[in-house]
Amino acid sequence: MLMAVAATFLTVSATSALAAQSTTPRASAAELAIDAAVPRPEPANVPPPTVGDFKMDSTASVPDATKAVEKPAEPSPAAKAAEPKTDTKPAETVTAPAANDAATATPPAATATAPAAEPAKEPVKVSTVAPADQPVADRLRDMLGAKSLRYFDRKNERAAVEKFYSARDYAPQWTQAGKLTDSGKGVIARLKDAATEGLNPADYPVPDFAAAASPDQLAEAELKLTASMLDYARQAQSGRMHWSQVSADILYPEHPTDPAEVLANISTAKDASAALDGYNPPHKLYKELKAKLAELRGQGDGPVIQIAEGPALAYKAATKKLGEVAPEDSRVPQLRAKLGISEHPDSTHYDAKVAAAVRKFQESVDLKPTGVLDDRTVKAINSPKRDRQIDTVIVNMERWRWLPRQLGAASLGNAYVILNIPDFTLKVMQNGAQVWNTRVVTGKPGNHATPLLTETMKFITVNPTWNVPPSIIYNEYLPALQQDPTVLQRMGLKLERARDGSIHISQPPGEANALGRIRFNFPNKFLVYQHDTPDKHLFAKEERAFSHGCMRVQNPDQYASTLLNIVMPNERYTPEKIRGMYGRSEIDLKFPTPLPVNITYQTAFVDDAGKLQIRKDLYGRDAVMINLLKNSRNKDLETLVSHAQPNYSRPKDGLPAGVSFASDNTYSSGPSFFERLFGGPSTVTPPAPVGRRPQQRFTR
Repeated sequence: MLMAVAATFLTVSATSALAAQSTTPRASAAELAIDAAVPRPEPANVPPPTVGDFKMDSTASVPDATKAVEKPAEPSPAAKAAEPKTDTKPAETVTAPAANDAATATPPAATATAPAAEPAKEPVKVSTVAPADQPVADRLRDMLGAKSLRYFDRKNERAAVEKFYSARDYAPQWTQAGKLTDSGKGVIARLKDAATEGLNPADYPVPDFAAAASPDQLAEAELKLTASMLDYARQAQSGRMHWSQVSADILYPEHPTDPAEVLANISTAKDASAALDGYNPPHKLYKELKAKLAELRGQGDGPVIQIAEGPALAYKAATKKLGEVAPEDSRVPQLRAKLGISEHPDSTHYDAKVAAAVRKFQESVDLKPTGVLDDRTVKAINSPKRDRQIDTVIVNMERWRWLPRQLGAASLGNAYVILNIPDFTLKVMQNGAQVWNTRVVTGKPGNHATPLLTETMKFITVNPTWNVPPSIIYNEYLPALQQDPTVLQRMGLKLERARDGSIHISQPPGEANALGRIRFNFPNKFLVYQHDTPDKHLFAKEERAFSHGCMRVQNPDQYASTLLNIVMPNERYTPEKIRGMYGRSEIDLKFPTPLPVNITYQTAFVDDAGKLQIRKDLYGRDAVMINLLKNSRNKDLETLVSHAQPNYSRPKDGLPAGVSFASDNTYSSGPSFFERLFGGPSTVTPPAPVGRRPQQRFTR
């Protein structure tokens, strides 16, 4: 540009000089001297112009020589990066002097100056929300920005909901143009049917969309339904209460729901109701309990409602003469609630639906299924036994929610071990079928209860050494030594004292070993395992809660061969091969693939004949859970409750003279080695405490 201006200036000067020479006389010597004395501008130190320097914008006007040249536009960052780096300073701008003679000045071009180009604007984002839903979307945006804590008190759920609606421009999920979508209808149907899963429908309130007339009301109903849906999915999968609230000796792996996954799953499912139902346990035994719960309730909720006595009620099908006969009675609304009929809850008509529910109930309690509400049926409906059975089934369904969704190892044909404490049975399962089962002895109620857990069996020990746990040492063995210092020797036990003063007692392998010939190891925090026992006579009893927490197996050689043939099928183990290993040296048979072991507490289950079985609440787990569920309005059942865990420290005081020991614990209840040895319970009265009581409970 500067070169162009300079060239123009030189052209104009040369033209003026030629014109002056042709019209004026030659200057004198004096005039030439004066003219030479006038200072002239030095030429710019620039390279000679090229053709490219004179390429002009065809839309731009010729600049006025009387004005300063405008500063050129800054090059783009990409252009700057492309320019070669140099230390040479740019040449100064040369401004052409104004012409004295207007006649000799070059006239400006006649073209008009082009307007400057406007800066590019960001593209306007097109909303994907239907115009009819935009007002609701606007309200959802406001509510999730400022009031989301009002609807979602869990941080992870709040974040997931905000992200979910933001991604859809805050368009409602459950309604379109104010009307419920199929997805919304499916979610509502599943929430209202929560009682069939042993859940409480009151925990998942459903907003009244029909009464929502404004965008504010529709947006609020939208978020309330989303909150109830997330609550249902979370509790259906993990339970209404956490297992730590029930007892300190329960430990199952956590499997919480991911709210973002739940929202994505339900919102994209063809059948939202079925997708939401998928968060309930998939186990066969759970589904069998669900079916029995429906039978007990007559397909309903079964709240504690007493139906008053009154005349028999019967529904008669429509005839041409009489038409449909549905007698009315003030007891029918209570009957509908008792049998869980949600349709027309306030209706007093004993219609076909009520009669069908009564007929179903009569079948479940071995009454003639007439569908007539007579005195015998009313008495059966009001039976406290029935309500207790319903409660028992519900808490057992709740415990199934704590267990892993996949009980077995997929690489082993979904094989696993499941032991039911109240039923005193152990089963080996593979490919959905029972492979083997046996009787077991479990822990005594109280401090020796067998814990509930899921772990993996990693190896079997043949000819195990029994390292006596501290709880038995300090609570039983050492007090017995006060009576007879030779008792351990006569039982084949070895006593050692460590430098820190702690006592270690062990029993070498052998037929009389407390663990028998085989121990089944699945390492866990409770230090329990399954093993053989020399006390075979205990398996003949109906109730077999005699151990210190470990599980004694009736046929350990068969159990071992069954497990080994699952994890090492090519080795072809047999009970005879296992018994051939019996001796005085420990032998560890390690599993190439760990086998899951599930210790459960099923006081209600369905047997192979399809009959509901109820077992004694051995450890009081049912009672605690029923109390928590019935008082759920005043408790947050999902709040984790910290429990004091067993303390495994040992007293560091040395043994007194004569191998006696002082303990602060009374003698443990139930049969033990010393009861069998001395013929009855110990009568030792422990002296004053010397050290802190060890709290390890689970042993053998």
